[in-house]
Amino acid sequence: MNEARPAFYALTPGGWRDYVTLLHPPYTLWHLSYVAIGAAIAPHFDAGIMGLTLLAFFLAMGIGAHALDERAGRPLRTRISSPMLVVLSIASIGAAAAIGIVVAVQRDLWLLAFVATGSLLVVAYNLELFGGRLHGDLWFALGWGAFPVLTAFFASAQEIRLEAVAAAAFAGLLSHAQRILSTPVRDVRRRLAAVSGRIDWQDGRTETLDADSLKRVPELALQALSAAVVLLAAALVLMRVT
Repeated sequence: MNEARPAFYALTPGGWRDYVTLLHPPYTLWHLSYVAIGAAIAPHFDAGIMGLTLLAFFLAMGIGAHALDERAGRPLRTRISSPMLVVLSIASIGAAAAIGIVVAVQRDLWLLAFVATGSLLVVAYNLELFGGRLHGDLWFALGWGAFPVLTAFFASAQEIRLEAVAAAAFAGLLSHAQRILSTPVRDVRRRLAAVSGRIDWQDGRTETLDADSLKRVPELALQALSAAVVLLAAALVLMRVT
């Protein structure tokens, strides 16, 4: 059963477990951490605004984007019906946009540009609209890495400063590294039919090549990185509230 799982965090299909799997918990926490980082490095920290921004990104990325992705190709092999996935995506992305609009009206109308950009990215990326021009490694790094940092920073600071750009570059590059590690793992788990071979080491040891050996190291790295980013975000937020 472990070898057949479409992701290391995927639960046994059926019932409530499908909805937990749909969230991609480690990766959703990873990218929500970028929101917290952006808010924490802003000159004026506002826990309420950070909370609303986290909620909006959780709805749009954690639920909406993943529901669209699951409906398109069933990569997680959940049993959630297609109509339910459509309802989840529309409701969550719509709610995220509504939160963004309310905050923009209260604080700075320039936030509407972030709301529009985020809504476009989450739909176009996951549905591969415009011939897939907004889908790929670059757009993943920008949309799932740099964009949350910049949005959260602007929501608090009402401007973009050099430190926000640097933090966004950090998030974009780290998201690119995530993509480099996760793509071959995803292929092994979801597309691999068979693998055979061995590694002969200079000390005489031999190691059999199989699906587990191909995915073990990158998955351990992904798990460590996801935990590290969450801890970094928590440290920065704690620094601002204590």
